Amino acid sequence: MSAVSLDEVRRDWTRLGSAEPLWAVCVDPDKRNGGWDDEEFLASGAAEIDGALARLAELGVGHGTGRALDFGCGAGRLSNALARHFEAVDGVDISAPMLAEARRLDRSGGRITFHLNEAPDLSAFPDDSFDLVYTDLVLQHLPPELAAGYLREFTRVARPGGAMVLGVPARERATFKGLVFRYAPWPLIRLAQRVLLRYPAPMRMHTWSPERIAAALADGSAPGRAPRIAASEEYWGGDHWQHLRHFVAVPPREESP
Repeated sequence: MSAVSLDEVRRDWTRLGSAEPLWAVCVDPDKRNGGWDDEEFLASGAAEIDGALARLAELGVGHGTGRALDFGCGAGRLSNALARHFEAVDGVDISAPMLAEARRLDRSGGRITFHLNEAPDLSAFPDDSFDLVYTDLVLQHLPPELAAGYLREFTRVARPGGAMVLGVPARERATFKGLVFRYAPWPLIRLAQRVLLRYPAPMRMHTWSPERIAAALADGSAPGRAPRIAASEEYWGGDHWQHLRHFVAVPPREESP
């Protein structure tokens, strides 16, 4: 991942955060130009987190309730929801305007700390920092080599016996719009988003299959100690993508004899 590419991601999401922070987090044609109500926006995050944590419990994927990471936190929609279940939450984003909006919307009473992270890693956090690592609709916006690096970082900062929840598109749908994203060159898609759709900045998109996620999580892990995907389930679909939510168990360390 080159510094220029990372800077391009930062620049685009800084523009999106400055112009349409809530809409850029939850893209809905009816919510353009400030259409999201603050409380409605936060309630949508609470519904997502409540459902995801309930599903982790159903799958028997345990985790503590001490500290959670919201990677690509944007305007704090999910950070606020996580703060209802964890003692502390760290929200990480590359866009300073997004983080300013997140701090405005912070309803946690001091349980959330927001971090500007412009590095291609999570070196601000030591190993085994988080009981839960959560990211949704973020990794697809990053160049794949950068996203893979963050996935490896998730395995480092997740506590043994903890969990991850990773929401990403698994594939393009066999529709006109889906096929455009699969086959059209990125400069053409970027131009269409800016000129035809009038996005404040373009949103790049990449797919991550369960097999690709599992391989990235295993990369660098000790043999037999890679995080295990307990379930990969479709949770949102449209005429562009099939989105999967991956519920991941982080294996506990073996006890020393």
